[in-house]
Amino acid sequence: AVGHRVVHGGERFNKSVLITEEVIEMLKECIELAPLHNPPNLKGIYAIQELLPHTPQVSVFDTAFHQTMPDYAYVYGLPYSLYEKYGIRRYGFHGTSHRYVSKRACEFLNVPYESQRIITAHIGNGVSITAIKNGKSVDTSMGMTPVEGLMMGTRSGDLDPGVISYIMEKEHMSASGISTLLNKFSGVLGISGISSDMREIEVGIKENNPRAILALNTYDYRIKKYIGAYSAVLGGVDILAFTGGVGENQAITRSVVCKNMEYMGIELDEELNRSVRAKEVVISKPSSKVKVLIIPTDEELTIAKDTMQILGK
Repeated sequence: AVGHRVVHGGERFNKSVLITEEVIEMLKECIELAPLHNPPNLKGIYAIQELLPHTPQVSVFDTAFHQTMPDYAYVYGLPYSLYEKYGIRRYGFHGTSHRYVSKRACEFLNVPYESQRIITAHIGNGVSITAIKNGKSVDTSMGMTPVEGLMMGTRSGDLDPGVISYIMEKEHMSASGISTLLNKFSGVLGISGISSDMREIEVGIKENNPRAILALNTYDYRIKKYIGAYSAVLGGVDILAFTGGVGENQAITRSVVCKNMEYMGIELDEELNRSVRAKEVVISKPSSKVKVLIIPTDEELTIAKDTMQILGK
C-alpha cells in the first residue's frame, strides 16, 4: 500500500481516507484552495496508479485534524456569503504533525490524551501553533492558506489586510506578485535580508547584525504571543510541546518563548534546555505546572499508521 500526504482536504475530509476515483474528483475540487500543493500531491497518486495499478492508496490530509475547530474559531469577519460561495475560512495545516506530537507527548508523560490541554508548537521554516483540548484541535494559527499566523522563514504571517492593497498600489503589483512577496520574500528572510535559515540568522546575530537580531526577536515574540492566546482559549495549559526543525534544535527560541511565563505555570530548566536537541525530553523544571517538552515530529509514521489502519492490517 502507499500513503500520501495531501496538503488540503477542505471541509470534505476530516480524517484519512482510502483513495477512490470519487476521492480523486474531490481532491481536484480542493486544488483552488491549495494551487501550489495539491496538484503535485495528485501527480504522486496518478504515478502509483500507473506503476502499481492494484496497490491500494491512502490520503492523509494536513487539514483533517483541524476539522474539529468550532465555527467561531474558523470563520472570518467577512460577508458570510463568501464562505458559502468559496469556502473561505480557517482550515489550518501541519495537522498530521500536531496530531502525532500531541499524542506522543501524552504517551511519553503517561497521561490520558483525552483529558489534557495541550499547545503544540511546530516551528521550522513553516510555523504553526495548535490548541488541543481533550484530544481535539480547537484552534490553530494558519488559516485558509499557510500564510496566516506566525512569522515564518519566508512567509509574513499575520498582517493588516490594508497593507496588501497599499503595497499593490505603491509597487504596481498584481495579485500573483503580492502572493509571491508574502509567501517567498517575507518573514525572517524579508526582515533580516540574509536568509530564511535560522543557522545563518544565528551567525548574523553573533556578528551583531541588527536586522538578524530583529528578525529572530520578531519570530520569537509572535510564538510567545500565540501561546498566551491559546492558553486563554484552553483555560490553562497542561502540556507545551515544541517540534519542527527550530522547535527541536534551537534552544534560544524555546528559552525566549518560555521566559517570564511563570504566571502561566511555565518554568523552563534553562540548563537542560541548552543541552538537548532533537530528542524526546521534558525541559521544564520538576516544579513547573506546565510540562514543557521537545517531541521530534514523525509525519511519515503517522501516514504509515493511518494507511495500515484504513486497510485493516
